[in-house]
Amino acid sequence: MRWQPDGPLDVVEAAQLRDVRGFSPSLRRYAPPPSLADAVRRFWVPVWSLEPGTTSVQRVLQYPVCQVVVGPAGGQLVGPHAGLSTEELSGSGWAVGVMMQPAAGLALVGGPVAELTNERRDLATVSGLDAAGLVAAVRAALGDDPAEIARQREACALVAEALAVLAPVDDEGRLVNAVVEYVEGDREVQRVSQVCAKFDLGERALQRLTRRRIGLSPKWLVQRRRLHDAAELLRAGSAVDLARVAAELGYADQAHFTRDFRSATGLTPGEFSAEPGPVGPERG
Repeated sequence: MRWQPDGPLDVVEAAQLRDVRGFSPSLRRYAPPPSLADAVRRFWVPVWSLEPGTTSVQRVLQYPVCQVVVGPAGGQLVGPHAGLSTEELSGSGWAVGVMMQPAAGLALVGGPVAELTNERRDLATVSGLDAAGLVAAVRAALGDDPAEIARQREACALVAEALAVLAPVDDEGRLVNAVVEYVEGDREVQRVSQVCAKFDLGERALQRLTRRRIGLSPKWLVQRRRLHDAAELLRAGSAVDLARVAAELGYADQAHFTRDFRSATGLTPGEFSAEPGPVGPERG
């Protein structure tokens, strides 16, 4: 009997910034099977139906991982994005996405993940994966009601079955998983030297590891975690003390925080904080 996920998961996604109106499509997330826990973080399934003539540009501060995305027209392998990733939605549609673990990138790309940073490829380029068969199976599973949870669970199960070729991951893969988990999970990690000390790695060795396995630098990891934390703190309410947020995130002053945040998102922290709160999915 094919494994199917429980869920959906009740999680808040720090990376998702919504569009400028506060709109985000209906989005459910599902946990992977235990056998793929070192290769897959979670599945995500957005479904949308926008009014004719309208578009929504979804903004994402991505995690340092690759994504596998299956949609009605085909599949893509999406590399980690160093800046702000955007996706324009229109009409009606759906996707079944997989947020991979850092360990999975090397096998998916077929070489150092730096080759795919800020890029995307057709899923057919992934060795050992029947991309066309997977897209057809997912499309059939979702059928004419992609918002139905039972159909989404079946679609996730099909993708998990296809990605079973990624397990088990190697020792270096488990190491890079641990490095990223440490940086993302501890707000006290504010310097690359802390990561080096935690894993008994020299700075150059750590740089080679992250470039090969996630396509980004250790410094980027720390900065991106700070920006995720910032987005969460800035959503807390209208009267946000930006100086306090900067200090809490370990910045020397508010100006440095503002520069980093604007460089990544195109907005100042004040502008982001003033944006509308969440707006429910639009239905056509």
